[in-house]
Amino acid sequence: MSKALDALAVLQEGNARYIEGTSHYDPALNAVERSRLLEGQSPIAVVLGCSDSRVPVEMVFDQGFGDLFVIRVAGNVVASSQIASVEFAVETFGVRLVVVMGHTNCGAVAATIDALRKNAHPESLGSLRSIVDRIRPAIEGLLNLNIDEDQLMEQAVRSNTRISTNSLKYGSSSLERMTEEDNLLIISAEYCLETGKVEFFDGVPNEDSSTST
Repeated sequence: MSKALDALAVLQEGNARYIEGTSHYDPALNAVERSRLLEGQSPIAVVLGCSDSRVPVEMVFDQGFGDLFVIRVAGNVVASSQIASVEFAVETFGVRLVVVMGHTNCGAVAATIDALRKNAHPESLGSLRSIVDRIRPAIEGLLNLNIDEDQLMEQAVRSNTRISTNSLKYGSSSLERMTEEDNLLIISAEYCLETGKVEFFDGVPNEDSSTST
């Protein structure tokens, strides 16, 4: 597990620098880094995140060229193409940390809440239906709760991230096997648009287990 935990520490430290405004990334090295990576890549982690333009993954973790294998899709939903992309990174580059990262005030989650409340006809959603249908299970059980709009959005975003994480863990026999036998760590995270902080949860080893390999 040490490779995954080492990568997690790098992401946590990078996010702390991002928040503090002490980024290590030097754009003057872009040309050098591009040349260095012509022969291949060795990313330290996979990040499956939302397409939202306010969540620039490499910047959030203060990482540069070749450091992260990033998959972005509205609502950070998981379908066969996302699973295949993660399998590719894990099997080809030996990545052992996969982070599914949602974010506060997610537009795709808000659109799903709106569609469910209006009982929108599937055909009226057009292509958006493919996103809504995958986020729907995270939200349906929350709409009947006695909570305000902010709480609903907060819980819906986190629920959706958890479902996506589980879809990766258990939607692929290859990834499931590697989590059990080859120290692959698949965890959830949430980026806060207001503070810039990434909170990791669900699947993050506790202090005792993080000392074992």
